[in-house]
Amino acid sequence: MANTPVKKVVLAYSGGLDTSIILKWLQATYGCEVVTFTADLGQGEELEPARKKALLLGIKPQNIFIEDLREEFVRDYVFPMFRANALYEGQYLLGTSIARPLIAKKQIEIAEKVGADAVAHGATGKGNDQVRFELTYYALKPDVTVIAPWREWEFRSREALIAFAEQHQIPIAKDKRGEAPFSVDANLLHASSEGKVLEDPAQEVPTYVYSRTVDPEQAPDKPTVITVAFEKGDAAALDGKKLSPAQLLAALNELGRKNGIGRLDLVENRFVGMKSRGMYETPGGTILYAAHRGIEQITLDRGAAHLKDELMPKYAELIYNGFWFTPEREMLQAAIDKSQELVTGTVTLKLYKGGVSVIGRSSPYSLYDQDLVTFEEGKVAYDHRDAAGFIRLNALRLRTLARRRKKLK
Repeated sequence: MANTPVKKVVLAYSGGLDTSIILKWLQATYGCEVVTFTADLGQGEELEPARKKALLLGIKPQNIFIEDLREEFVRDYVFPMFRANALYEGQYLLGTSIARPLIAKKQIEIAEKVGADAVAHGATGKGNDQVRFELTYYALKPDVTVIAPWREWEFRSREALIAFAEQHQIPIAKDKRGEAPFSVDANLLHASSEGKVLEDPAQEVPTYVYSRTVDPEQAPDKPTVITVAFEKGDAAALDGKKLSPAQLLAALNELGRKNGIGRLDLVENRFVGMKSRGMYETPGGTILYAAHRGIEQITLDRGAAHLKDELMPKYAELIYNGFWFTPEREMLQAAIDKSQELVTGTVTLKLYKGGVSVIGRSSPYSLYDQDLVTFEEGKVAYDHRDAAGFIRLNALRLRTLARRRKKLK
């Protein structure tokens, strides 16, 4: 809170109007030195304007940090999550959720480097992001002071924020003076839109909201066929070409974009207790999810595959709720990663008008045995007559229950 003495604060800074207002508000309210941190997570925006804006607002050059985190983001956060086939509430690929722990971790690293005693973020008091940021801060630096301006300041309208910006000579773009029709969060994995025009879940998402995908109805009439190669559960090559994690996801994003893949209109349950309607576009992630499922079909044993599917909702919920840096997530990750040791091979997919279909998979470690599954007499030891005893044993309790029912009548 404002009465807490703060000497230096590291602010998660986008360079936009809201975080620029927060920057000035921190200086005015806490009288502290502000350090800005801007992360390139593949959101598709030029980040140098953030540096210029910070300088314009009086931040010392040595207190401006801009880092390209795209490779780290995909390698150390997105890929481990996709090894688990993580979906929140059965549908959401967790694009915003998985980015927050990385941003927060970097803020703490910078705080340690520059000797800051506080960190700040621009998340509102109604959303999930405040939880994700702050749980990470406290997990990595338990004694840090956390400043959440949206929970502290007295501004209650867009007009009040604009007035504060004008008072402190913060440049305001013409399109930022009114209420935005919806808010957007973007990174290399996805773009999410929520608020305002999207708040009524009975109304269809307006076409102008979409930014990462073409309308599936306008996508090419001819399917696109691609091959994704996996090594130990991680995508490593596209159509035979080895790519870095970020390069590969970017390439899948472009393929997904052109084919209208990855749109999701979802009403989800926020961690803070309310329902929220959001529109997500995850073109490359949707393809990657299908491909990973495809290679697991032939390389994972039934017991491991089914156990993974039982663990997945818990794992996804931990990420959604902000518990990335916790013993329970790390325990689940260890089990998931163990399952991926032989998840290596190639998957062929067909992309067509918003849909992704697995049409082929192969692996040097495949458990699929054509001789076992053929209806003809196979070359391997499978005696059809063995099935009778197998069924009788599994039916034993069902027959016992049936006899009891009969007695009760």
